[in-house]
Amino acid sequence: METKTILTDTHTHLYSEEFDEDRNEMMQRAIDNGVTRFFVPAIDSTCTQSMYDLERDYPNNVFLMMGLHPTYVKDNYLEELQHVENEMAKRKFYAIGEIGIDLYWDKTHLPQQQIAFRTQIQWAKKLKLPIVIHCREAFDEIFEILEEEKSPELFGIFHCFSGTYEQAVRAISYNMKLGIGGVVTFKNGKIDQFLSQIDLKHIVLETDSPYLAPIPYRGKRNESSFLINVVDKLSQIYGLSANEIARVTTDNSKVIFGI
Repeated sequence: METKTILTDTHTHLYSEEFDEDRNEMMQRAIDNGVTRFFVPAIDSTCTQSMYDLERDYPNNVFLMMGLHPTYVKDNYLEELQHVENEMAKRKFYAIGEIGIDLYWDKTHLPQQQIAFRTQIQWAKKLKLPIVIHCREAFDEIFEILEEEKSPELFGIFHCFSGTYEQAVRAISYNMKLGIGGVVTFKNGKIDQFLSQIDLKHIVLETDSPYLAPIPYRGKRNESSFLINVVDKLSQIYGLSANEIARVTTDNSKVIFGI
């Protein structure tokens, strides 16, 4: 008898207030759909306690990251980085994330975003942890720092990858897996046009819930159970069974997170 396929959501904001009304039901729907591993990125210090609460409630399913998200890099970013460092000294995390550069919302803090990104990469290399990269309208800026910081100790996930084939190949060259989620189901998402040229060993699955819901839920609240819609799309792209997509991408997530 075939064991139930395990799906891994490598990026989900389970602590989001959008789930406050029905979090347990939402988690159960995901688990019922085979999504039993949830990797939870940090945003800033305000979400830390909610993340710890989630881990306490779902100790076998929820795995935490720690980091400062680029859109939350403000004038107090050094205090926020200190918080990240303090928490990492206290306990185990599975990645430093989500970190990176975002020039979509605000370009005024670019120098601070660059410092925060580089600092957290250096911590990750020292601790031998993966990084989880957030990139929005900032491929050049992110690649510039990755080029300077590249080493065998640098590895991780390029979360919510939405670039070109060339950018995908370059991201992979820095030991990054590509985090693929709802965007792959969008008509204008574009990544579905070249993804078959990228070996599945470089791909991990994610929802980024509550954001970026896949077709047919686009525009609605996303949740981890919708990962099966991403699997279906990848199954078409790669010409493989949904079980095979689930198996390979979960194995890939274990390579990154070590669990």
